[in-house]
Amino acid sequence: MRKFLVVMIPIVTLSCFILIMLSGSFLKRSLGEEDNISQIIEIIMKNIQNENWEEVRKEMDELERVWNKIVKRIQISSEREEINSFNSNIARLRGAILAKDRSSALIELSEAYNHWKNISN
Repeated sequence: MRKFLVVMIPIVTLSCFILIMLSGSFLKRSLGEEDNISQIIEIIMKNIQNENWEEVRKEMDELERVWNKIVKRIQISSEREEINSFNSNIARLRGAILAKDRSSALIELSEAYNHWKNISN
């Protein structure tokens, strides 16, 4: 029995760690309609192209709310650099929206979307 435990405890522990480290792509998926970051980014892009800045601000608040919810799920299994880059893009996007700078907003949104795709892949 002792030899069994000496062998099984490390195997079970390592298996748990591996599952946690590989769970990022599963955890970043939306669990419902209210936390779909890709969809929110697409809506923001359309509103920026139409220069509908009030809707962009509302969707930006929604994006930040959803991101703060999802980042708690993926922070263990994702690269910290990608998470920090996404946070930086959101902050710069907020500034571009306040300035009503269409090109800067689209650039930051594109880069944020790219970081979102690369998180846990």
